[in-house]
Amino acid sequence: MDGLDLLKKDWDNESSKKKLSVKDIYPMLHKKSSSIVKTLFYISIAELIFWILVNSIPYFTSDTYKQRLDGVFQNDFIFKSITIISYAIILLFIYLLYKSYKSISITDSAKKLMESILKTRKIIKYYVLYNLIVAGLSLIIGFYYALHNAPNTAIDFASISDKKMALIILVITLITAVFVLVIWLFYKLIYGLLLKRLNRNYKELKKLEVE
Repeated sequence: MDGLDLLKKDWDNESSKKKLSVKDIYPMLHKKSSSIVKTLFYISIAELIFWILVNSIPYFTSDTYKQRLDGVFQNDFIFKSITIISYAIILLFIYLLYKSYKSISITDSAKKLMESILKTRKIIKYYVLYNLIVAGLSLIIGFYYALHNAPNTAIDFASISDKKMALIILVITLITAVFVLVIWLFYKLIYGLLLKRLNRNYKELKKLEVE
């Protein structure tokens, strides 16, 4: 049980409630909230580095992988554009998280702290939603290019039956759904736990406002 939990326990105790004030609990809520957002910020940087390494190392270390990827994505402009936009949005997310962290660190108002917590929750929510959408679209686009352009898997769609086409679409849909679900579970595990703690702090601040 940390210091904040002990203090909250005392707060609920009628005999000591009068001795405690907003000034006693607010600094701890402020410190914990700032620490959580700082952790989220570091996680986002680690995630950016991870995806850069995952995408870059195989491409630059394996000529076979590079040739296969170049063969699938024959339109290099589209591939580079998608990559640049994706990384730009991740960098924007990191910047917004950093601003949230700085905002929480310097605020001396419970109301401003609550606003910063709400803003941080929205940033995380939109970022996760964006990544889920991009993950699904990227997989679908990857399948499309692979089925049309890859030498070993290229399909003449004009010659296949409607049943086979429906089966291909079903398989792609299922694989995409499972892939997006795995990504969602990853974000729920990493970001969800921290957001729950941040939300708990927000609720405690609301109680203090009422008091």
